Amino acid sequence: MKKKTPVYKKILWIFLSLLITANILVWITGTTYIYKALIYQQPNIDDLDLFPHRTISNTSSAEPWKISSHKNETPLSDTLRKVLEQNQSVAYLVIKNDSVLYEEYWDGYSDSSASNSFSMAKSIVSILVGIAIDEGKIHSVNEPVGNYLPGFGQGEKASITIKDVLNMASGLSFMESYSTPFNNTTDAYYGKNLERLIGSLTVIETPGTINRYKSGDTQVLELLLKKVTGQSISDYASEKLWSRIGAEHDAYWSLDHTDGDEKAYCCFYSNARDFARLGKLYLQNGRWDSAQVVSSEWVQQSLSPNMLPDEHGALTSNYGLQWWIYQDEHVKGFYARGILGQYIVVLPEQNMLLVRLGKKRSEEKINGHPADVVTFIQESVKIF
Repeated sequence: MKKKTPVYKKILWIFLSLLITANILVWITGTTYIYKALIYQQPNIDDLDLFPHRTISNTSSAEPWKISSHKNETPLSDTLRKVLEQNQSVAYLVIKNDSVLYEEYWDGYSDSSASNSFSMAKSIVSILVGIAIDEGKIHSVNEPVGNYLPGFGQGEKASITIKDVLNMASGLSFMESYSTPFNNTTDAYYGKNLERLIGSLTVIETPGTINRYKSGDTQVLELLLKKVTGQSISDYASEKLWSRIGAEHDAYWSLDHTDGDEKAYCCFYSNARDFARLGKLYLQNGRWDSAQVVSSEWVQQSLSPNMLPDEHGALTSNYGLQWWIYQDEHVKGFYARGILGQYIVVLPEQNMLLVRLGKKRSEEKINGHPADVVTFIQESVKIF
């Protein structure tokens, strides 16, 4: 009589068969990034050492911020402190009239701790595009991307302009998602070939017609900048931006692989004080000291609402060329923002800069802005 196989062994064999099949499918489909995604679960602000990176050097003399004689004299409101602490802030910096007026750090962070910008990096890429235009390396934002990148020179991609990708209106098939591991966003973060990922995208909407937020559009700009400058965007940023705005520390940009492409849509690592310099540069219409780092025309163009219809048909009044635009009945400003609540906020009428870095942000939106950044702006204006 044949001995019956125990049930637990059958279950084990089924599990092993499924595991082997799943791994084969992962390799066949080229989605091996899923392994790293499953290990680390989700991106966080301390991921610098998970990936290769390039250094953005400060090659000039640092220009430390002036410190107000009234620094930290005025306490935060209960409302502001509650939102900061509920969302696991690690840094909150207020600069007014070019001096540090308030500064606080949590969880072991300091004014020199490098943390992940996430999508604030998109605004940095926009600055670099403006500089490349000023230098004549790019002739016009109205040019097709295909004038510079051969992969965009044929078929439906040939109609995508540089302005389209700046406006998040490329029409490309990049899926911006954080809810499932199998998507373009996870591939871009944990994968090892951004150029291949961008090359695999197709046009699914008429370029220039719909504002649909896609990190892939910013990554197209990285490939474009690398082509026109002959440099990595880290080296270009070091030479043309970081070393010209008095940064006190080197910054870092994560790469898809060793000597590869920067994750331009995210992953620029710096500290609150040096991030604030990017806000000051735009507060001063692209000038730093006596030098015009990026043209005032580009600054104004960057901060003009693109007014394209969004996916719901509403005109986009809160987004320019990779910068967010804020306005309520009392305050006008603009800001760079990244997931988990990374913000560089510029409030020109108050001559004020805010930088908040942390591990969470509000899921609630108010007129397209995360509710926490609305609180940071409104409460800081009241207090300071």
